[in-house]
Amino acid sequence: MNLNLKAKPENTYDAIVVGSGISGGWAAMELTKKGQKVLLLERGRDVQHVTDYPTAMKAPWEFEHGGRRTDYDDKHYRIQGRNYNVNETNRHFYVDEVDYPYIQTKNEAFVWARGHQVGGRSLIWGRQCYRFSDLDFEANAKEGVGVDWPIRYKDIAPWYSYAEKFVGITGSKEGLPHLPDGEFLKPMEMTCLEKHVSAEIRKVYPDRRMIIGRTANLTEAKVGRGVCQFRNMCDRGCPFGGYFSTNSATLPEALKTGNLTLRPHSIVLNVIYDESTQKAKGVTVLDGETGQTYEYFARVIFLNASTISTTLIMLNSISSRFPNGLGNDSGELGHNLMTHHKNTVGGTYEGFADRYVFGRRANGIYIVRFRNVTDRHPDFLRGYNFQGGGSRPRANGGGMELFGAELKDHLTAPADYWQMGLTSFGEQLPDHSNFVRISKDVKDKQGAPVAEITFEWKENELRMSKDSVEQGIEMLEKAGLKNVRGSDSAVPKSTVHEVGTARMGRDPKTSILNGNNQVWGCKNVFVTDGASLASSSCVNPSLTYMALTARACDFALREMKRKNL
Repeated sequence: MNLNLKAKPENTYDAIVVGSGISGGWAAMELTKKGQKVLLLERGRDVQHVTDYPTAMKAPWEFEHGGRRTDYDDKHYRIQGRNYNVNETNRHFYVDEVDYPYIQTKNEAFVWARGHQVGGRSLIWGRQCYRFSDLDFEANAKEGVGVDWPIRYKDIAPWYSYAEKFVGITGSKEGLPHLPDGEFLKPMEMTCLEKHVSAEIRKVYPDRRMIIGRTANLTEAKVGRGVCQFRNMCDRGCPFGGYFSTNSATLPEALKTGNLTLRPHSIVLNVIYDESTQKAKGVTVLDGETGQTYEYFARVIFLNASTISTTLIMLNSISSRFPNGLGNDSGELGHNLMTHHKNTVGGTYEGFADRYVFGRRANGIYIVRFRNVTDRHPDFLRGYNFQGGGSRPRANGGGMELFGAELKDHLTAPADYWQMGLTSFGEQLPDHSNFVRISKDVKDKQGAPVAEITFEWKENELRMSKDSVEQGIEMLEKAGLKNVRGSDSAVPKSTVHEVGTARMGRDPKTSILNGNNQVWGCKNVFVTDGASLASSSCVNPSLTYMALTARACDFALREMKRKNL
């Protein structure tokens, strides 16, 4: 018999981080920089910054279909394609839905976008970065919805600043308590139409503000990263490091310490719970290339596989102590799935005939939430923001009779109008009946059980979405736009901002995590991705993941030093 007696010592680390997306990259960086030996587990392939962005510098004519969406994309990225333009320029950063499906039991209202690679969705995210405020942190308690957040803005504000300084976020200071200012680089500039609409909104609606978006694209260089090139091809990977991703920012910092072991193709099946110590002692990993399973061990485990994937790992972590999933004493694990609902409006503007746009700005405008800020709306709780932009398209129509230089001139001529579109992002309330669980019947290409999602919009979301379309149309018409139309659908679309399935709270009877993102009853496991949120706000959530992760890592390190973990 040949026993590998060194297996456990060789597979033991100070900390294990599961998932290399936005929050996982942050956890790996924070822990390694403080001297911890960290194993970073990623279920997908490795992606090296710069060299593994195969389409980043390609022109449209270098693609077989000109970079357009194909029948193959319609089949393999059908659901994700509702939110992202998945095509031959970027499909390598998205999960193939045929090989890795998920089940929706009621309808297909929910969109789950996934990126199984080192960097995860940080390679394809929209990069909009906004802080939650106490309007968000206090809402559940004030309205008797869900559970009260165990933190308030003052608890996380320093960590927002900490994250923003490293990430590099362009934006303007506005002095709005319900959309707190951050540590901003110089803002990008609005187009002439956007400036006009912003001024008209301010004139007509004193309580409304349209500003330039706050985005994690550099307008000033940082060490190891160049400025945004205004190419707006971020979803191909940015060799300049012009936008924040795990690959361009946090991972290089972690690797520089010499304390990081990165293991791609590592599908975490479950957390191993030790009944004698009442702590987790490690994780079980399925090697995605060989099909073999391994066990890895650590004092502390951070679960950052993304909202749904983290929850599936926890649900699959069964022990005598936790027969219904790790930390699931409350029965809330997997429940309260939330995302943002969205709807669209748009119109045209006849003016600024002597103006055009410069470059392809990787950003848009932002209309700050104005519903239920000071006055109570009679039809719904919470609120929504708008994101969008105004630009001048090319003429392009006609020209069939032209040839050569005349055709080129025609195709590059601007249209005789401008256009503007707005997309609302509305808050969804937590509801126990929206949930994810492990499928008993369906498995993915590698034999792992898939997610089964039960999800529907409730009356509050439907009423809010209807109001957003009405108000979007009204604002554009007041600003002088013509041909203004909104979505005809009474049912809003889903964003990819899923949160809430392992929520924070003040009581283990109603939540999964405490105010430090620790699992109740298993204090050496932390969850700091979207699963941890107790409400969804209406702002993009990724900056909050970063701040919560940095905060939880700081707490974990102090607890390790005190030998409490």
